[in-house]
Amino acid sequence: MYQEERLAAILQYLQEHQRISVQEVVEKFSVSRDTARRDIVKLEEQGEILRTRGGAILPSLSKKSYSHQERMQLDLSGKRRIAQAAARLIKDGDYLLLDASTTVQLTVESLQTKDHVIITNSLATAASVARKDGVLVKLLGGDVNPEDQCVHGTRTIENLADYHVDKVLVGACGLTTSGLVSTNEDHGYLIREMIQRADQVIILADHTKFGKSMLYRVASLERIDMIVTDRQPGREMAEALEKNEVEVIVANE
Repeated sequence: MYQEERLAAILQYLQEHQRISVQEVVEKFSVSRDTARRDIVKLEEQGEILRTRGGAILPSLSKKSYSHQERMQLDLSGKRRIAQAAARLIKDGDYLLLDASTTVQLTVESLQTKDHVIITNSLATAASVARKDGVLVKLLGGDVNPEDQCVHGTRTIENLADYHVDKVLVGACGLTTSGLVSTNEDHGYLIREMIQRADQVIILADHTKFGKSMLYRVASLERIDMIVTDRQPGREMAEALEKNEVEVIVANE
């Protein structure tokens, strides 16, 4: 087996078992300990794993962030199912606060209700729903981030303090048993402020977001009222959600 094939197989093993030892590499691939160590060093140099005493693990922190365009292309069918289920939670006359999530954007594009005031930091959402009848859109002020198609910064935080709404809809970057998490502290602080301004907190999260650990904790699970997802979470996550009385709504196929 060539080294590149072995490295791919080691990564596949880590995806399934979370940890591998040098001895396991030796036994599984019939190589010397020196070769096994070189494979692990190579994977670390590529940024794929973290070396530990006697072996390797996958990094537990998710650091990758995607542009608005990239996020719109990720598992679009799952996003649409979640969006349609979330849209059914919105009633005529609801005042809504929306983050710049693409799933949240799809949710408000699916709305069949009316008489809404929508407050958002998303340029894409504001442009999309401003054409809907019976909807008044208020775009938060701040610095424009063209990649994420949103506004952010100190002015955005200050602007939020002027509002109070019925419901906030937030797309999750990650959800752990400790709460809602984000790769970016500034983004996380903005979402935390949004959550403070709403009577009901609704998180939209596909199944890949469960258990995804990130740099910054935005809010504990006890601050969340509902999670709309495409699959039931695993046992540990489900128990944490039940303990914190978070209602889980699974979108139908």
